[in-house]
Parts: sequence; structure tokens; C-alpha cells
Amino acid sequence: MALINRISRLFQADMHAVLDRIEEPEALLRQALREMEAAHADDSQRARLLQHEQDELAQQATTIHQQLERLDGELDLCFEAGKEVLARKLVRQKLERAELLERMQSRDQRVRQQLVNLQRRMQENSTRLESLRQKLALLQSEQNSQGFHNRDSTQVPVRDEEVEVAFMREQQKRRSS
Repeated sequence: MALINRISRLFQADMHAVLDRIEEPEALLRQALREMEAAHADDSQRARLLQHEQDELAQQATTIHQQLERLDGELDLCFEAGKEVLARKLVRQKLERAELLERMQSRDQRVRQQLVNLQRRMQENSTRLESLRQKLALLQSEQNSQGFHNRDSTQVPVRDEEVEVAFMREQQKRRSS
């Protein structure tokens, strides 16, 4: 059994090594980088939409506050003139506006919280994205330096003039020996 387990481990190790070579870490990092950049762009778009919604809610709240102030003034007039029926209609409108304002403030609070959470996530993802970019750059520089060291001498570019000079030196060495 021990022999089978050892052979099994060796086989698994070889298979993992083959898979590691096939996967190409640089390609995987590039793909992960693209995915993270796309997610970051989506989050940025979502943040802009939330900010726009928050701005609209603030404008609507300002409008409702103005309407409530106007209704208060009209209610004062109705009570001074003894127009209770009209005052009741204005009170209904005031209650409706106050309820709408409360709902909008609740929605604004939820949007603010979503925006804070999204900005926090974007900050964390930006840090991860920058780390991934650095890893990719490091991997590329390592591969470039390995590629330079792994080339054989026939791949190093040599000018024709250098070949002629070296040829003449070799000839000269052979004649003088």
C-alpha cells in the first residue's frame, strides 16, 4: 500500500507540474486583471448612478420642503378666514407631502449606505487591482530576464562587421601558432 501511495503522489505531482506549465501564470494574471478592471468599471458606474439618485432625492426633498412652507402659509390664511373645509384639504396635502418626505429621507439613507459600502469595496478592489498589476509586471520582467538568459548564442544578434573582425583574429591566431 505504501508503494502505491508514493506512486500516486508522484503521479499527482507530475500532473500538477504539467498543469502549471499549461496554465501560463502570466495569461491567468492578465485575465484576472481584465476581470477586476471590468468589475471596477461596473462599480464606478453603479457609484455614479447612486450619486445621481442621491442628488435627485435631495432636489425633491427641497421641493417638498418648499411646498410644506407654502401649505403652512395657505393654512394660516384659511384659519384666519374661517375656511375649515379648505383647511382640511390643505392639511391632507400637507400630510401627504410629509409622508412622501419621510419616504424619500428613508430612501436617501439607504442610498447613502449603499454608496458608502460601494466606495469601501471599490477602495479595497483598487488596492487588490494595483497589487495584481504589480505581480503581472514582476512576472513579465522575470520572464523577460529568463528569456534573455535562456537564449542560445545563435539568437544573439551579431553584426556582420563583428563577425569579419573576429574571423580575422582567429585566422591571425592560427597563423602565428
